[in-house]
Order: sequence, then structure tokens, then C-alpha cells
Amino acid sequence: MMLYRFAHKTGSYGVTIKEENGDQVLVQVEQVIKHPKQGDLHNPKETENVFFHERKALSQFEKRYAQKSQLKQFDVEPMSYCDSLQQAISNLEAKLKSQDSLHASMSLENLQRLKQDYGIQYKQNFE
Repeated sequence: MMLYRFAHKTGSYGVTIKEENGDQVLVQVEQVIKHPKQGDLHNPKETENVFFHERKALSQFEKRYAQKSQLKQFDVEPMSYCDSLQQAISNLEAKLKSQDSLHASMSLENLQRLKQDYGIQYKQNFE
């Protein structure tokens, strides 16, 4: 299975190509490389007077249209979606825990809720 790196908003995913139509490709999410950041994307790190968004990772097997130029070669050992999601969450949490800010603590609260949602969605515990 050939994986490509696909960035979507602030997340990054390992995807496979399902269809090609000229420069448009239909990709399917196979694994999570980087979990989306939490909060207001237009005002990064802001917590006051902004809507602090909870941002979920794209779902397993979710399909998106992309330009071929958005895909980068991605040579890694394929990993199960749930294992890759856990790794992406852990990486983001470690980064946030090293920051002493309201933004980081609000982001960590979002991730706690998201882990519960993911647990229900994928019938697996996320730490």
C-alpha cells in the first residue's frame, strides 16, 4: 500500500489514492501523522474573545479531494489508524504539557473530551 502525506487544516495524515482525475485526486485517510491543533486557527494561542474550537482528526477511511501537488511521498511502516491516532494525540499532549499557558490547558481539556469521543467511535481506549 502506497501512502502519501496529506496536510488538512492543522492536521497531517497518511492517505492512499482512491481515484485520479487530472490534477484532482480522491484520497482516503489510513493513519494520523499529526493531530489538529485546538483553538481558534485565525488567532493561534488566543483564549479570550475567540471561539475556542474543538478540532477532531479526520476519521479512518474518510475521503477528501486534493490536488496532486498537496500529496508528499510518505515512506513509513504503515500503522493502524487507532495506533497512529494515539501516537498523534500523545505527541500533541507532550508538546502542550511543556507550555505553561491558558491556551495549552484549554487544548488539553479539548483533547480529553476528544479521547472519549474517539473511544466511542473506534471502540478502543485512548490514553
